[in-house]
Amino acid sequence: MTSLRQLEYLVTVVDTGSFTRAAELLHVTQPALSHQVRALEKGVGGPLLERLPRSVRLTPMGRAMLPHARAALADAERARCAARQASGLEAGELQIATVYSVGIGVLPAALRVWRRERPDVDVRLVEFRHADELREAMAAGEADVAVGPVPPDWDGPVRELGAEEFVVVLPIDGPREDDGTGVVDLATLADCAWVHYAPGNGLADLVDQACAAAGFQPRAAVRTEQTAAAPVLAAAGLGPALVPANVLPEGFHGRVLRPEPAIRRTLAAYCRSTPDPLTSAFIDVVAGKCTL
Repeated sequence: MTSLRQLEYLVTVVDTGSFTRAAELLHVTQPALSHQVRALEKGVGGPLLERLPRSVRLTPMGRAMLPHARAALADAERARCAARQASGLEAGELQIATVYSVGIGVLPAALRVWRRERPDVDVRLVEFRHADELREAMAAGEADVAVGPVPPDWDGPVRELGAEEFVVVLPIDGPREDDGTGVVDLATLADCAWVHYAPGNGLADLVDQACAAAGFQPRAAVRTEQTAAAPVLAAAGLGPALVPANVLPEGFHGRVLRPEPAIRRTLAAYCRSTPDPLTSAFIDVVAGKCTL
């Protein structure tokens, strides 16, 4: 029978790239570590690691098993924390995964309410560049709940939070593409060089898709990794930027226009399995307190 210790050994060998370094980190002898890994391989019916002269490499079976091993270890740690919380030994921790734009646009309001209601619960926020990375991390058990775009083909619970609106940011003293209406057709910006997002940022895909729907491919004047930088660069005159409306700070010094047709993205909170009471309470706060 596969044990959590065997899974821990496998994950540590993979993360360190070496049986020797893994044994040192785990405070076991290398023969004992190797024996447990071989026992794990025997239990699953095939090799998980290819032993190379100076490193190790996952086999196809190993690559298939690794995310489940990580998820099992994460679940075990959450179970330990839940038990200690119930016994009064610790207040608990909530692990939240999200994408950059949601981390600065949607979550602050919810976390402010959450912190006021549950000051003894620590929050660990893990942010990813792309919704695909967020989904993979959640599937691997790296967090209790994910908040981001609705994940396709997700087997666990999903609760939609609402539609996130996007706006176009331009400098205050630039040309008046909107004719004073506050609405702009993206096609009128086809000849502009844009403030775009780095390819790894999921908003880069959204901008490309929106512009393609308007009949053009955006030319980038500058690309930024950080969502918060895009409206600042656009307001400074480097080009138009398409940004979530909720990332704009109060008193933002830039011209903000609504694209026509509107550009929206549905956000959701989702888990791998039925959420525990603490996670459910947080999802309720996000759903009830965040204005999208």
